[in-house]
Amino acid sequence: MLHKIRQRAQSEKGFTLIELLVVILIIGILAAIALPAFLNQRSKAQDTEAKSKARTAQTALETMYVNDQSYAAATTTTLGDIEPALNSGPSYTVSGTADTWTLEVVSKSGATQKFRIAKTAAGVVTRTCDTAGKGGCPTTGGW
Repeated sequence: MLHKIRQRAQSEKGFTLIELLVVILIIGILAAIALPAFLNQRSKAQDTEAKSKARTAQTALETMYVNDQSYAAATTTTLGDIEPALNSGPSYTVSGTADTWTLEVVSKSGATQKFRIAKTAAGVVTRTCDTAGKGGCPTTGGW
């Protein structure tokens, strides 16, 4: 009789239902921990893309000023002609006068996260963002 039980135990190879449920539970716990961290990193990457686009547009504005000696003609079309990379990615708006300009880029991470760069007539450049402490925006609200 003992021999038959041993023989049967050796012939039945595999996992029990309890073992499979424990493995599925562990995988579920690990996924619950990893998913929020992944989503936060995705948001930060989208915010970084928006900041990069703002800096690229700033360079295009300065290039335009070298050619025209004014920022008044600044539009998304004129900047896109100067730097074709601005024609794709996050949406942005630009406005300018003879010696000032304002640029705003909306991050794909959410319509509430906007990154701005502005230049005053005195030549002071400021960088601000809407939601301080969220995504790629530091707690100070400036980047």
